[in-house]
Amino acid sequence: MHFYYGMPYEMTDIRFILLIGSVLLATIAQIRVNTTFNRFSQVRNHRRLTGAEAARKVLDANGLENVAIEHIRGKLTDHYDPRAGVLRLSDAVYQADSVAAVSVACHEAGHAMQHAQGYLPLKFRNNIVPIVNFSSKFAWILIIAGIFLGSVDPFFSEWAFNIGIIMFVAVIVFHLVTLPVEFNASSRAMSQMETSGIIDSEEESGAKKVLSAAAMTYVAALAVAVMQLVRLLAIKNRR
Repeated sequence: MHFYYGMPYEMTDIRFILLIGSVLLATIAQIRVNTTFNRFSQVRNHRRLTGAEAARKVLDANGLENVAIEHIRGKLTDHYDPRAGVLRLSDAVYQADSVAAVSVACHEAGHAMQHAQGYLPLKFRNNIVPIVNFSSKFAWILIIAGIFLGSVDPFFSEWAFNIGIIMFVAVIVFHLVTLPVEFNASSRAMSQMETSGIIDSEEESGAKKVLSAAAMTYVAALAVAVMQLVRLLAIKNRR
């Protein structure tokens, strides 16, 4: 068995393959969400409700009349802003009356419901956003500095590399806590669409496919981040 810096070639190959696999998963997930959204963007919902109208219906039904709905440019740039108390819907959702549009709009309304009800995973995610924003910007700077400065200043190199890894872990925690937040918002969306009559039984399958495809992008993002961490730890061990 051949070794590379104290690490078997087979082990480094496996980690590399897993990393490539996770990146491929992320690519497939993004393609899937786009193709699924485009497909059900061609299917009108039976009530001809636009995304904005569907979101308004859900918000009002849950006592969230104070949450405003705004139009934002772009595709799938939809989001709920908890600081402003505003739900922003993209071009393909705000004025569209498709099954895809109302599904995405009601998903974002689900986030507004989470915020109003003090949903703990959402509160935790919102609280760590400043930390994650900082970590995501500087983690790789420290990691790269740690790699290239090893022969110049071993102490600083080790310090920078370790701090970079710790900061990268914060990003993974964010991805991890995002999963229950997104899945719960989708569950709320399906429940609200069904009880409010926004979709009928024939449209339920399409709505679930749209929300499921969107959720897979978050799963894939977590997988990529985890495998990047595994690669960084392998590099650390070789050092």
